[in-house]
Amino acid sequence: MSNNYKLSDYLLDVIKHMGANDIFGVPGDYNLQFLDHITHRDDLTWKGNANELNASYMADGYAREKGFATFVTTFGVGELSAINGLSGSIAEHVPVLEIVGAPTNEVQNNGSLVHHTFGDHDFSRFEKAHRQLGIKSARLNKDNAINQINEIAQYIYESKKPAYLILPTNLVEMEVNPSLKDNIADLFVEAKHNSVNSFNQIKEAINHSQSPVIIMGHEVDRFNVFDDIKSFSDKNNIPVLDLGLGKGNIDESFKNFVGTYNGEISDESINKYVENSDNVILIGAKLTDSVTGGFTQQFAEDNTITINYDGANLYGKQVAEDYKFKNIMHSLADTNLDLSLPSLDLKNNDSSINPSGDKITQSFYDKAIASFINGDNTLVAEQGTSFFGLASQKLPKDAKFFGQPLWGSIGYAFPAALGNQIANKDRRVVLSTGEGSLQLTIQEFGLAFREKLNPIMFVIDNTGYTVERVIHGMNESYNDVPALNYGLMPKAFGANDDQFDFIEVSTEKELIDAISKAKEETDKFVLIQVNMGMKDVPEQLAKTAIAFANQNK
Repeated sequence: MSNNYKLSDYLLDVIKHMGANDIFGVPGDYNLQFLDHITHRDDLTWKGNANELNASYMADGYAREKGFATFVTTFGVGELSAINGLSGSIAEHVPVLEIVGAPTNEVQNNGSLVHHTFGDHDFSRFEKAHRQLGIKSARLNKDNAINQINEIAQYIYESKKPAYLILPTNLVEMEVNPSLKDNIADLFVEAKHNSVNSFNQIKEAINHSQSPVIIMGHEVDRFNVFDDIKSFSDKNNIPVLDLGLGKGNIDESFKNFVGTYNGEISDESINKYVENSDNVILIGAKLTDSVTGGFTQQFAEDNTITINYDGANLYGKQVAEDYKFKNIMHSLADTNLDLSLPSLDLKNNDSSINPSGDKITQSFYDKAIASFINGDNTLVAEQGTSFFGLASQKLPKDAKFFGQPLWGSIGYAFPAALGNQIANKDRRVVLSTGEGSLQLTIQEFGLAFREKLNPIMFVIDNTGYTVERVIHGMNESYNDVPALNYGLMPKAFGANDDQFDFIEVSTEKELIDAISKAKEETDKFVLIQVNMGMKDVPEQLAKTAIAFANQNK
């Protein structure tokens, strides 16, 4: 007698336990039977995307809020369309699971010449491509499928990195023991681990400081250790900074928070803390070119303590083998050092906005957006003028921020922002993107209106790829983009009149008025076109572009 509990049900129960309530993707004939298991459940919702690339971006944005996300593609054509987005998730350490519906094991073993392949009998090349990128992978087989699913789930939970799972169609309806469901929670119990030796080494090194400073990165959010840093800093009066890769994942209203560091192109008030430090403590950070002012950080290995998920070192030498990231962070939270550092006396900068009838500049725009954000907002910035202008702005308590400064895939921010909004509809997402970037993923306006989402979206229209212009080719035609009519977009993608508001602004006063109106229209998707000059760029982008241009010579 059938028990009616299938392998697909078990996989979805694991996904639900890991925190995903919504699953993104695109249907294809190799995943349709699996999609039936999603749509027939009451506790999971299918969010169909316009294409697989957008699905991968949307899952990434969802996972940054929920801590985990899943999307589904079909074999070959679907997964290759999505591989760019999944690569961004591994570059920036975002826990996303891709499930690929694949031909039956029999078809694959026989090397049949079926569609969505190269017609060369080789069914392993796409899996190899993912493995080559360092993405944890598993091709399910009937004898070991449960263990394979469990291993993938535990890997994502422990590492907070993405993974890739191939589900052949012949296993979708394979019956499994329903009692397996009762053991899912046991997969995610963290084993006790002793890190005494490595912690003592790290503590001793910090104790030898006279002016330490903490610089935080993206792993602080992924492993939820900001409260540990806050406690450690509070007990010992250590200044705290963040990087653009990791900004908004911490409380920037914290009394010891100095600002966002971007190498020597940061504001002087921020730079002085790093310049004067004899011991820079990097926590969960990657020192990439786009968040260090083109590798202009003012410290070297001989005065740097690095504490990351995959290891720690003191001035270039690894700590003891008993190291475990979260153990170290929890231990630091309760640590009183032998230092006697004075309390920080941080000055609050004047953030008041006085709009005029002048044309909007990038500088005014960045300050206006920052002054508008509150604790219920997540600010998403496309890589380009939006990110470089907004990453340096200080956020209020409970506000969040993210972009994609390491992978930097153009078009990422729009679907990622929508995914983030779906993950938590109690927070209102504010997106800043450029008209050039929006072209790549504009199709997801359809999903936004279908799902009745209500973000506030600023589209900077400055006639092209401004970030590329300032690196090379300011007036070259390859940096131009077509002029689109954004006012027609909502209805073209299925919006009703009461679902959206479109506002076009060109002056400072018009921008502030539009922001005020958007804040009031909480039940609408508010689309604001911001017209700016072609050569107007944030100061930090202008300086970073010089470094990028020099790197490319």
